[in-house]
Amino acid sequence: MRSFAIEVTDLRKRYGSVEAVQGLSFAVQPGEVYGLLGPNGAGKTTTVEILEGFRRRSGGEVWVLGHDPGRRDRRLQERVGIVLQSSGLYPRVTVREAVEHFAKAYPSPRDPAETIALVGLEEQGDARARELSGGQRRRLDLALALVGDPELVFLDEPTTGFDPAARRAAWGVIDTLKDLGKTVLLTTHYLYEAQALADRVAIVKDGVILAQGPPRELMTSAPGYRVAYR
Repeated sequence: MRSFAIEVTDLRKRYGSVEAVQGLSFAVQPGEVYGLLGPNGAGKTTTVEILEGFRRRSGGEVWVLGHDPGRRDRRLQERVGIVLQSSGLYPRVTVREAVEHFAKAYPSPRDPAETIALVGLEEQGDARARELSGGQRRRLDLALALVGDPELVFLDEPTTGFDPAARRAAWGVIDTLKDLGKTVLLTTHYLYEAQALADRVAIVKDGVILAQGPPRELMTSAPGYRVAYR
């Protein structure tokens, strides 16, 4: 039995002659918030898509909650929540309808109304997806990822498009996930976000991990790295 929630060894992904992910290795403990920090094009999203089972890897070994995600095992999918960079919601579906529909796909979901409240969309329950602001749509994406009460949550650039107030609210939700003992893997290009949320961070550039560890230690003990992503 594997002790890590996520275990990645020498992960590689090629697109023709281009190697987008070049031998990444890291492990995430159960209940940990782990961040992949880097600019756009660093390989963060490709890595997460492989862990989610959406994209095939070219090489290396990957285990998520004891399963190989490349096999698309439903037993794994029921234990994982995912927030993608862009939503595929139907524009005419209301917030309440969307969350209730997603809840039916899981054996032991959270209460939909409780989940909507958790992400701060109580007043938008009857609003259609097309009527939501960009930040509100991202909150809805987060609600859809959480309604299944997953053990592990993937958050790919979870606060993209958020105003400062919405970003702080999203951070509060992530802190709540940690308090509930959930494992979280998030990608971000905001250094301050990684510092605020993650127990440990991997700095990724051009498909390579430059350094990894607690954010505070990276900033003090790795002065050779200059991180200024925006």
